[in-house]
Amino acid sequence: MSTITGQEMNVSRSKDESRNAGRRTVLKVGLAGLATPFLVRFSSAAAAYPDRPIKLLVPFGVGGPVDIVARVMAPLLGEILGGSVFVENKPGASGNLGTGAAARAEPDGYTVLVAASNFVINKILFAKIPYDPIADFIPLVELAETPSAFGVRPELGAKNLKEFVEIAKSKSFSYSHPGFGTVSHMAGEVLKSRAGINMVAATHNGGGPAVQTLMTGAVEFCSAALPALHPHVKSGLVVGLGVTSAKRWPDLAEMPTVEEAGFPDFDLANFTALLVPAQTPLEIVDRVSKASLEILQRPDVQSKLLTLGFAVTARPPSVLKARLERELPFWKNVVATAGIKPT
Repeated sequence: MSTITGQEMNVSRSKDESRNAGRRTVLKVGLAGLATPFLVRFSSAAAAYPDRPIKLLVPFGVGGPVDIVARVMAPLLGEILGGSVFVENKPGASGNLGTGAAARAEPDGYTVLVAASNFVINKILFAKIPYDPIADFIPLVELAETPSAFGVRPELGAKNLKEFVEIAKSKSFSYSHPGFGTVSHMAGEVLKSRAGINMVAATHNGGGPAVQTLMTGAVEFCSAALPALHPHVKSGLVVGLGVTSAKRWPDLAEMPTVEEAGFPDFDLANFTALLVPAQTPLEIVDRVSKASLEILQRPDVQSKLLTLGFAVTARPPSVLKARLERELPFWKNVVATAGIKPT
């Protein structure tokens, strides 16, 4: 009976290890070969971006605050990125329809969602929504903030919020807002709760339609983002009763804050931001984010947005991401205060 020496065992083990190492090398090379076409395609697509029109998807109707900001940004983004950028409105279901479409879009940088605060609020108010605000999107940039504003027609006879509340307590009123779950909807419901008045809410797909309903006289009161009411307050067609910010708006200094009108702690801001579907190439994320921030640093853009009712914030992706996570508990508290029933 032959005996295997330690030296022979070492030689055999060495040969086995050599063969295994060879197999691992072949496997790695094979996998790398499979991955290479995808990596090349991934990199070349990002390098060629944009080689077709980029869509800014607005989940609300024309004329509302989100739409206004999108139409200011679109041509300027096109100039910097070297391509065509257009706005597409996809209203419905309090923004859920358009936002869900953006979440399911190809993550190639050619669909950019223009979102507002209800992007987060809807997760609290709806039992089911077609997207997750954190998992399904990559933040690009926070563009601006705007308060909501309360307005009535001059024919009502209320010159300020206190007078309106007194009238509303003795009558049956209705009010328009841009959509269930929007900041303006939250503001209207909080006012009702704290003022002890009862108004029937009329839901719309955007601030523009909500203001138009006020103008026709179909409702007595409107709660909408300031950009939608701004030109009508400036022209005198609407009496501005108050803004939901800590300070008066610069070019509407005659309109008080809601806090000044007798309701403390009524600072409710609505943000506007750009996001893209998760898995969008980071090279494209970086390009669009930097281009947006460059635009927002321009004094002429800041001035234009201010006159439209927006204060530029120009916050990068990391800051926007932190805000999205912070907004969830904040709005849960607001919803509870307003007594709004989730649907």
